[in-house]
Amino acid sequence: MFVNKRINYFFIVLGAAALILFATTLHKESFANSPPTLVINNQTIDYSPGPQIIEGRTLVPIRVISETLGADVVWDEQERTVSVKKEGRSVLLHIESHLVNYKEEGFDYDVIDVPPKIIESRTFVPLRLISNVLGADINWDGRTRTVEIESADRELSSFSDLSITSPWKNQTVVGKTSLKISDGGSLPAQAAEIRYLLLDPSTRKGVVIARGTDIKSAYEWLPETSLNGSHLLVAAVYNANGQVIAGDAINLTISVNPKAEIKGITNNQVFSQLPVTVQAGLSFSPKYVTYEFTNLDTKKTTQSREADPFGTYNWRPMADDNGRFSVTVTATDHDNKTYTSPEVYFELTLERNLALGGVRSGQAITGPVSLSATRNFEVSQTQYWKRNTATDEATMISQTGFGAHQWFPGPQEQGSYELYVRVLDTRLRPYTSDPVPVTVSGTPQLRIRGVGPDQVITGEITMTAQSNVPLQQVQFELLNPSDGSRKTIASGDAVDESFAWTPSSNDAGNRVIRVIGQRSGGNSLTSQEIPVTIYLGQLHSAKAIIEREKFKDFASELALESASKTGMSASLQTAQAILETGWGQSLPVDKYSGKFSRNLFGIKGSGPAGSVLSNTWEEYNGVAFRTDAHFRAYHNVNQSWDDHKNLLLLAARYEPFRAVMHDSSQGAWALRRSGYATDSLYPIKLMDIIRLYDLKKLDEVDF
Repeated sequence: MFVNKRINYFFIVLGAAALILFATTLHKESFANSPPTLVINNQTIDYSPGPQIIEGRTLVPIRVISETLGADVVWDEQERTVSVKKEGRSVLLHIESHLVNYKEEGFDYDVIDVPPKIIESRTFVPLRLISNVLGADINWDGRTRTVEIESADRELSSFSDLSITSPWKNQTVVGKTSLKISDGGSLPAQAAEIRYLLLDPSTRKGVVIARGTDIKSAYEWLPETSLNGSHLLVAAVYNANGQVIAGDAINLTISVNPKAEIKGITNNQVFSQLPVTVQAGLSFSPKYVTYEFTNLDTKKTTQSREADPFGTYNWRPMADDNGRFSVTVTATDHDNKTYTSPEVYFELTLERNLALGGVRSGQAITGPVSLSATRNFEVSQTQYWKRNTATDEATMISQTGFGAHQWFPGPQEQGSYELYVRVLDTRLRPYTSDPVPVTVSGTPQLRIRGVGPDQVITGEITMTAQSNVPLQQVQFELLNPSDGSRKTIASGDAVDESFAWTPSSNDAGNRVIRVIGQRSGGNSLTSQEIPVTIYLGQLHSAKAIIEREKFKDFASELALESASKTGMSASLQTAQAILETGWGQSLPVDKYSGKFSRNLFGIKGSGPAGSVLSNTWEEYNGVAFRTDAHFRAYHNVNQSWDDHKNLLLLAARYEPFRAVMHDSSQGAWALRRSGYATDSLYPIKLMDIIRLYDLKKLDEVDF
């Protein structure tokens, strides 16, 4: 019994200690989570809700503090603003806006990291703001979790040491401008990105005009002519979570003086080699540029198509154009107004060049090759020649006015040759290219044109037999690999004759097509066997994701969500989706099963939901044909959207795009420059969609 009592006593003491420890822990946690105490001029203010800790900052109720310290507070419900005035000092605050609007000489705007918020119908502001607005002394006692505020006469000061150094306050911006900040030597350690925003002072809405991770670097800004007027320029530094941690704001006026100039060449420069590379020097951001080259001797002009205003343009004139030239660039803004540069003069002194194309030095020719004349002058006659290096005998292969010739050398031409091209210019003067040494195998060959490997045949096709030896008859055969059967599907007595064939239902499946040619003497020649798939069942075509009239809103919502994460222009994203899907009406489906891909951007490969088989183009023996390709399939359109953005954000080739992806115009041209689209007018089509459907609004940001 005595032992049991001691044991019981031990557990009672241990339990009491545990309860004390538990109670102490609860007290500490409760204290840490309890609202801070507010003390104004040594008087504890009992106010609900009390001070709040948000994003690591202490927020306090502005009305109760202001009125206690003798300031006037006015709340505007419609504008959602709070105006505070005290002894000549005045400040205007907008709920959820980082901008602070002062009314004091020398101070206009400032940037706060945590904006004013409405909590239980009361306006709360960062504690630091109270010091600026009311000139009060602020003290935070972390031990007692007490906010102490005392009346004082403190001067107005900026919230951070960051300041915009270019452009300067109240500057009138007339063209290309450098954007730069000074951090006062105390840039926050968590700084991850800087964004320059151009805002409407009345709405605090605007657009990002530059951004980057090199915070102290200068960023070049080309304003659009449509931006003329009064604006606020904000430089805001963000952490990795996208939260504002420092910033500055200044007033400025935009009054663009649109100018264009030719760069890349100097007056009276002489060009003896091509290309002539020029670039536009611009004071503003245009929609596109065009270049015009004028021969001052002949008055002949050559104008480019709509060109990239932010890239270079290569002009490749003919040697016949030699002489004195002028060049101008015309920039077209987004309102279709044009601005032409002064002329720059240069001289062209090109030598005539002629070379044989289609073959390379030392090539072993085992099949047909396409011979061409690469030249920089006009011709009236073109001849392709071969010289047998063993016999020194020269023979003309073909003669034409101009253009290429397909040469398919036969067994009688086996050996080593030098190939060259001869031309007559428009004055009948002869020119001969340097020879290209080749070897010819001369192996008898028979080929099929009109059918390609892995082609899916769904209806009538047209085939042609091509050979480098004379044939008396050709016979096209269809082979079934599964049972070894074969049948003739077309035949004739002439090479290069076209034969049309329509498969029947018995021909469906995986098959092989070949052609057999009969030579004189009874010998035969067989072509390569080409595997094909014959499918005569139902084919499914592209499918809509949503009704056409709903697609803009549908795509805009996805674009806005993506823009908030990536910084990529939402208007550009939306325009791409509209252009590439035909307003959401043409998304790939599996042509056989009808499986829907939800692939908004035609990306090939395998996606989260596998892939679908759809048509793509290939080429075989110089003839294009349709075959199947795998396109990524997704469980939902969000996956497709994110996949496309990841491609642009991660692939090395799109680095130029990422530098300007916040700007829809520069981003559109950077996509083209990075090889996203082969259509030279792709950027202009995107910009036209953005303008026509007022998508620019999607790029507006609140600050």
